[in-house]
Amino acid sequence: MSDQFTRKEFLRQSGKYAAGIAIGAGSISLLTNTRGTAGTSATAWPWPYQKLDVEAVRILGHDAYYVKGCCYGAFHALMESLRNLVGDPFTSLPSEVMLYGSGGGAGWGLTCGAANGSAALISLVRDQAKASTLIGELFGWYTQTEFPTDMSNQLGVEQKYVTNKYTQTLAQNVAGSVLCHVSVTDWCVAANVKASDAARKERCARLTGDVAAYAAQILNDDTDGTFTPLYVKPTSINECNACHGSTGVMNNVASSMECKQCHGDPHAASGLVAPVAGTATAYALYDNYPNPFNPTTNIGFSLPHQASVSLNVYDVHGRLVRTLVSGEQYAPGKYSLRWDGTSNGGQRVASGVYFARMQAGTYVATKKMVLEK
Repeated sequence: MSDQFTRKEFLRQSGKYAAGIAIGAGSISLLTNTRGTAGTSATAWPWPYQKLDVEAVRILGHDAYYVKGCCYGAFHALMESLRNLVGDPFTSLPSEVMLYGSGGGAGWGLTCGAANGSAALISLVRDQAKASTLIGELFGWYTQTEFPTDMSNQLGVEQKYVTNKYTQTLAQNVAGSVLCHVSVTDWCVAANVKASDAARKERCARLTGDVAAYAAQILNDDTDGTFTPLYVKPTSINECNACHGSTGVMNNVASSMECKQCHGDPHAASGLVAPVAGTATAYALYDNYPNPFNPTTNIGFSLPHQASVSLNVYDVHGRLVRTLVSGEQYAPGKYSLRWDGTSNGGQRVASGVYFARMQAGTYVATKKMVLEK
């Protein structure tokens, strides 16, 4: 038998072996205040924190970005500062443990690496409840801050970094999201540059320093006992959670982020949905009119009971073209909405055959539509 398992074999065997694993002396401990080797002890978590020079952290974070990326850069800026100030236990953990977070997690565009690395350091020096509060403030501040900040732009122009690859003032923008993909893409659009350009890399280097510096600042304030959360969720998030959150009717979202950057505005078509006179006795999706049409057509539907409605337009290959209604709650009744022949991206679609597909609970229906030249 081969000594190497396939992934499928690994998954199959994992469940069988898991029940037989016993935690004993010398094994990996589930507690964070002991080492895996029996008889030795590690520094109790959370690790001791001493106030840092915020501007020194900003510069080190910028420079470390060019060494091994954003997540490493922010974590290293804070970690190395504490190594120099405190020593052990910070000297026992390499900054390279955060390499995975570069580019939003191995380039996947998830949580910004600078925010990720800074949050990891906060979690190392504060208990869970306090870390959650501080990280919530860090992430919230990130969504509302113009990056690069004026301070990091000034340091770049004055060549105060150790690594000075780009010495111009960079365009600033507010991403509204802590996601790497959103943050980078929105900035590239605002600055009119490509993601591969030197200016974009410098933007992320300056941002890395900015985020690490803010993490140091709130940790310093917490150490002094002067920390007060400043971030307040935008009303748009509260409005969404009123329906989609844990206390809402739909209760299908668990997030503190602004969602429109990734998903667009799912209610953008709501203004086009209008009630129609008459009583609905059954679920129905009606033929659009006019049909064929150019450039707009009306689509009607009815609901005998309150329901969550989704109504999308697809092309002949089954590809999503436009989301007209996205899981919105509607009271019983008849409704009509308008499609203007554009895609989710706002582009005019080509003439041809399209399909309107409606789902309300278990009811699903599709209607054929023809867009003429």
